[in-house]
Amino acid sequence: MKQALKVYNSLVREKVAFEPIKEGEVGMYVCGPTVYSDVHLGNCRTFVSFDVIYRYLKYLGYSVRYVRNITDVGHLLDDGEDRMLKGTKREKLTPMEVAQKYTNGFHDMMRTFNSLPPSIEPRATGHIIEQIEMVQSILDSGYGYVENGSVYFDTLKFAEEKKVYGKLSGRVIEDLLSESRDNLKNQSEKRHPSDFALWMKASPEHIMRWNSPWSVGFPGWHLECSAMSTKYLGETFDIHGGGNDLKFPHHENEVAQSVGACNCQPANYWLHTNMLLMNGRKMSKSDGNTISPPQLFSGDSPHVSKGYSPMVIRFFMLQSHYRSTLDLTDEALQAAEKGYRRLMEANRTLQAIAALENATAGVQDKEINELIDQAFEEMNDDFNTPKALARLFELVTRINGLKDGHLSMAEVTAATLDRLKATFTDFITGILGLKDEMQAADNGTNLVDGLMEIIIDMRKDVRAKKDWAASDKIRDALTALEIQLKDGKEGTSWVKG
Repeated sequence: MKQALKVYNSLVREKVAFEPIKEGEVGMYVCGPTVYSDVHLGNCRTFVSFDVIYRYLKYLGYSVRYVRNITDVGHLLDDGEDRMLKGTKREKLTPMEVAQKYTNGFHDMMRTFNSLPPSIEPRATGHIIEQIEMVQSILDSGYGYVENGSVYFDTLKFAEEKKVYGKLSGRVIEDLLSESRDNLKNQSEKRHPSDFALWMKASPEHIMRWNSPWSVGFPGWHLECSAMSTKYLGETFDIHGGGNDLKFPHHENEVAQSVGACNCQPANYWLHTNMLLMNGRKMSKSDGNTISPPQLFSGDSPHVSKGYSPMVIRFFMLQSHYRSTLDLTDEALQAAEKGYRRLMEANRTLQAIAALENATAGVQDKEINELIDQAFEEMNDDFNTPKALARLFELVTRINGLKDGHLSMAEVTAATLDRLKATFTDFITGILGLKDEMQAADNGTNLVDGLMEIIIDMRKDVRAKKDWAASDKIRDALTALEIQLKDGKEGTSWVKG
């Protein structure tokens, strides 16, 4: 099913119709983690956002090649220290041990959040040859220069001749004088402070090093993504994504490298996620305003009153548009937990509702179909998950009404009920990537459902005998376990929470 999809393109700063280069196919590159430490929650938000984008593009029928890299060399901190070398000093491990340890941890966390793996996950250290070839192409085009074994990109010359530098980030050369992430010790080698390293000559203590035509050294951080995206998606592809913090200098410099190497724009659409706040402020280890995913799961943090499950956190993330800031608070997580459980309960209820043979299309039939259409319209409007969820919750009200008898099943045709069931399953599991944790806890055996049926039958028996004390004892015991019983015309159901 193809829909009219619009995306917000950072390159032009507006929503535009999405038209892939090749009909029916999408190439998408997303900047992955630098694997020198555990992935933080802000990164998780970015990767969950692009997981939903990936899922929805596939749902629309596109064949998607999703490339997300692993940065295991060359990413420098603002003080010039290599992030990977920082990890080796801290862990007392070799660079590849550090990279493997935190790559494994990253994969574990992505599985925990039920994110699909990318089609291809290249590592920077596995593509040194391609990076050296791109540096040479940039040198051949006249936009690079060699100084003391290091190779730098000539931003002033490029900006003057190509007139595109700063277009993505909105920066101008005058703003870039002191914003490069290259090793500050090498500033004297540059022709201009905004020039950035394509290849860096390794100092004697630098462990990760490779031979090149210019020196024994290592590639620049920006170069890695340019080389790997080109290798797997071509010189120009459809979507390039990442966090808003990467727009400058990383993505701006990727554009410069591609234009400098092949006179081509790397991507037609640039998508950027916004930052994750906590208690209204930027997360920061220095002032204690931070929380790790494991702490959020366990509740072992002063910032939360209890632990929250991965699916509740994923649901919480999807309640905000990917381009908006997201403020993590304990109160917001509690509300998300209630919303998540209500959505899952409604889906279980919906799948158990049977159609009436003599039903005819009425007001409810029309409204349900309109809400389904609107949910897809919201997703087609730059993947607007919070508004799509709002439409789903309007459907939840109708589902509960059908179950309780407040709405007439005679007004809902079998075709509409089937569409509603399919849509809920498609949205919850296929598009939003949410799992029903109560069902998942059964490990496929339906053990909990079976036990609850026995308990509900026991309660029914004691109520028939008018043994109210026993009935209340069962209800109170279940309440202590955060299990609520709901009596309706079709019998008694239960819900966790």
